[in-house]
Amino acid sequence: MKVSKEELLHIAKLADLEIDEQEIDNYLLNLQEILDFANIVNNAPVENLDITIGANEQKNVFRKDEIEIFKDNEALLQNAPEKEQNMFKIPKVIN
Repeated sequence: MKVSKEELLHIAKLADLEIDEQEIDNYLLNLQEILDFANIVNNAPVENLDITIGANEQKNVFRKDEIEIFKDNEALLQNAPEKEQNMFKIPKVIN
């Protein structure tokens, strides 16, 4: 599958990225290489291979989710650039 300039610009718009005109060819090349590799992986022969669930036998260790009151909020918030109602105040991250 060949990626067009229009498709690249559409993907950049969806990702809220600004791409300079000089960077387009480089991005097209990189995206094409990624898609070519994905195509190789998708078409890899897997017939007659044993199913492998995972090579690592370690398991997650779960604990009960409990609310704990932090004793020293003032020390916790002393280096916060901004705070509001005894919490960290952060900038809005969603458009």
